[in-house]
Amino acid sequence: MQEKDCIFCKIVRGELPSKKVYEDEQVYAFHDINPVAPVHVLIVPKKHIVGIQTLEPEDECLVGHMFYVARKIAEQLGIAPDENLNKGYRLVFNVGKDAGQSVFHLHLHLIGGRKMEWPPG
Repeated sequence: MQEKDCIFCKIVRGELPSKKVYEDEQVYAFHDINPVAPVHVLIVPKKHIVGIQTLEPEDECLVGHMFYVARKIAEQLGIAPDENLNKGYRLVFNVGKDAGQSVFHLHLHLIGGRKMEWPPG
């Protein structure tokens, strides 16, 4: 899929609606339209990257930034662990079709607001 046709690129450019949670110069975060938990946010780099499988060395800081943003959003939405490690959230990258990746633009799922089970499925 080319960048101009990518649904997440269109959301980042404001061509498609989304319920924005966070934005800075590197990433855009919004609520998933098909949530699997009370909190389900997608953190998407503004740079079009197909997925983990196509990361380049220059993307290393961007991916680290995505994790930092996830932490900030979790705190903002009240799902971050407290001093006793109560509460919490899950961070997920799906890599490839067999893992459930359906949009081929790198994105990090921030999922929380309920107890998470293991294994996930």
